[in-house]
Amino acid sequence: MRIGLFATCLGDTLFPEAVKSTAILLARLGHEVVFPPGQTCCGQMHVNTGYQREAVPLVRAFADQFGDPSLDAVVMPSGSCASSVRHQHPLVAERYGDPAVRAGAASVAAKTYELSEFLVDVLGVTGVGAYFPHRVAYHPTCHSLRMLRVGDKPLRLLREVEGIDLVDLPDADSCCGFGGTFALKNAETSTAMLHDKLDAVAATGATVCTAGDSSCLMHIGGGLSRIRSGTRTLHLAQILAATRTAPLAPTEAAA
Repeated sequence: MRIGLFATCLGDTLFPEAVKSTAILLARLGHEVVFPPGQTCCGQMHVNTGYQREAVPLVRAFADQFGDPSLDAVVMPSGSCASSVRHQHPLVAERYGDPAVRAGAASVAAKTYELSEFLVDVLGVTGVGAYFPHRVAYHPTCHSLRMLRVGDKPLRLLREVEGIDLVDLPDADSCCGFGGTFALKNAETSTAMLHDKLDAVAATGATVCTAGDSSCLMHIGGGLSRIRSGTRTLHLAQILAATRTAPLAPTEAAA
């Protein structure tokens, strides 16, 4: 397949290894990965804070960059951005866009996937040849669970990783408290939710906490770093891209 890779804002600015690992993994599975150089923000933060009309140029730009009919799919290491493209883009385009924007948004939304759902649902694989001999806890992010409904797909992929010690995270489906601007506007509530998540991670004894969204990992990782927990955060893509010949140590992850 010919796959368009969307980096996301956080991937581009703070967590490039998650994006690189996604490209490495998809290429290792035999697919051509294309990176449209003109890609920008998907507009999720605009829509989530009530600026739907202002998001139209970003919806149009996304459709222009990834609407190439030679691209069989658009894949990103982010459940929140994938849910924005799939659910918010058509809504914004319908309300405020012209016919071209509506057609472009609908076309691209239909072939857009978060990494784990693309691997399991489209490619039909759970074993990707990964090797990661470390104790790992998985945090399911809110958008992936509640908007994309990826279910246990990330866990099915992790269970096939050679050498991994995958442990259950208590109250796994509880929000970590990030929620984009929620963490700024409701800092005390966000911090309390984060503390609950940190306690849950600590209870597992995991050396690595993983998830499919860099935003949640940034929030959780910051908390883990401040309490000097010794547990690092690592994007799901980085674990799946690691192999015996190209291993990734948990100390290489950003806390």
